[in-house]
Amino acid sequence: MSGRSSSTTPAAGWSHMPSALTLLWMAISLPLVTWDTAYVLLRPHSMPGGSLHWPLWVPYELYGEIDHMYGFKQWNLHNGFTAAQSIMNVVESLMYVAYLGLWYFYGEANAQGARKAVRGRAGALAVLLGFSGAVMTVSKTVLYWLNEYYSGFDNIGHNTPLNLIFLWIIPNGAWILAPSILMVYDMGLEIVAGLAQASSVVPHNVKKD
Repeated sequence: MSGRSSSTTPAAGWSHMPSALTLLWMAISLPLVTWDTAYVLLRPHSMPGGSLHWPLWVPYELYGEIDHMYGFKQWNLHNGFTAAQSIMNVVESLMYVAYLGLWYFYGEANAQGARKAVRGRAGALAVLLGFSGAVMTVSKTVLYWLNEYYSGFDNIGHNTPLNLIFLWIIPNGAWILAPSILMVYDMGLEIVAGLAQASSVVPHNVKKD
């Protein structure tokens, strides 16, 4: 399910090309995470009754009832967990933007109409940032789920099974599955292959036994 184009032969050299699915995921997830982060950090103004609630954050009136971490219950209790995660969202998103920027501005297409591939130091940095950002995404989301589990599902346990599946598990699960498959797994393999390739190259002034 690899979506990158990465050469593993010294003659061809190494390059990184994000898959179309990875770029699609970035195009969907970055705006949504920005929207979500802004809602959390602008509370209570972004909440129902707040001056900034309409029209941008109207859907959060429902979501705050589905997940009380986003609603008035935890806000009134001064629970800072969601806000702390949102600060991490900012760091994570900046890493993704840097990844995309390195690929877009330093990448080159081998043929007309082909997707760009980025090489050298810029390519290595892009993969490192993309991989690290994806690990943050997955870890943060898993932590959110574990927090619910060890809190006795205090914030989502009131939902019907149908609401829980379609309005909490599936939307949140996407932030575990997509980055795990498209970025952590793919880029992890790419990093390992690149390091293995580099370690197999023997300098000219060093003789093998």
